[in-house]
Amino acid sequence: MVTKLPIWITRLRPRHYGRKPPLILINGLAEQAESWYRNHRYWRRYFDVYMPNFLVYDGEALHRRIEDGLPISVDYLVEQLQVYLSQFVQAAPYHFVASSLGGKVAVEFATRYPKMVGRMILLCPSGMGDEERLPIIEGVRKNDVRALAESVFYRPARHADGEMVRFYKRQFPNRRWQKGLLRTVNGTKDHTVRDRMKDVQSPTLVISGRNDRICDPKETATAAAELRCGHFLMIPRCGHAPQIEKAWLINRLVVHFLTHPRPSSRPRLSQLLLGSAK
Repeated sequence: MVTKLPIWITRLRPRHYGRKPPLILINGLAEQAESWYRNHRYWRRYFDVYMPNFLVYDGEALHRRIEDGLPISVDYLVEQLQVYLSQFVQAAPYHFVASSLGGKVAVEFATRYPKMVGRMILLCPSGMGDEERLPIIEGVRKNDVRALAESVFYRPARHADGEMVRFYKRQFPNRRWQKGLLRTVNGTKDHTVRDRMKDVQSPTLVISGRNDRICDPKETATAAAELRCGHFLMIPRCGHAPQIEKAWLINRLVVHFLTHPRPSSRPRLSQLLLGSAK
């Protein structure tokens, strides 16, 4: 027992010094990397966390591309990610946690650059079926943040953070922001990755909220079954943002799946509580 004690301490309190495995967080149409506000601090205990902010709807990079008559497509986002990782991180292979539209980007990246990818976790990924709702568009058209929150969250009154609501209330009337958003939606909405799932080589965990009203969880489960090394988890009483709605579970599940030698979509409670099991 005495010789094992340091191992248990390390699991409960990871060491601060030394290079940690890189973890890349890819958000969806929510735009802001800050959408991981309930997760990144916990994950930094175990990983070097990067949140590339490709989607800034009123940003210069996006609007230069729009002015040049070029689409804001999934292919563009994949190549932007490849440039970012190759030039500014340079620590392959990378683990990915991707949400919604970010799931399309992660799947395409994993099939094009398989040697750069370690393991992946896809949270309510889009592109798994033919039809998806886009409540952010409805919210912009109606200038209705409440409608957006009700579409995304299972319990909007509990999970729609005040700062998030204020941010979108400021941005909805911004015409430049609207233009960037609409061009991004038009360039990415019809891109499906269902036929790419079988080509993903990396161990991948797909998570859906049973009450997701944007991406059909049944279609997502069927698509996940086509992965070579895939796992699937359906979370009850959860909508389209499990990283916010079920943060305690997602935070620990990510650490387990990305660090355990034999990861599972349903680890024991002791595995979740002890974190990394190296």
